[in-house]
Amino acid sequence: MTMLKVIEVLAESDKSWEDAAQSAVKTAQESVRNVRSIYVKNLEASVENGKIKKYRINGKISFVLD
Repeated sequence: MTMLKVIEVLAESDKSWEDAAQSAVKTAQESVRNVRSIYVKNLEASVENGKIKKYRINGKISFVLD
């Protein structure tokens, strides 16, 4: 039986929500192994002068336990 663990993460990007999600996965892989998926719970953006400056995600990353 495979056991998974889920961690909740926050990430941001200057480019897109997809880039923020990729950044979250990349950063998570620096401290955990066997990342299997990311579930993006929330999307948010900060706005300055009518333009989006930062794309933010709140996500859940699952990985296999050894």
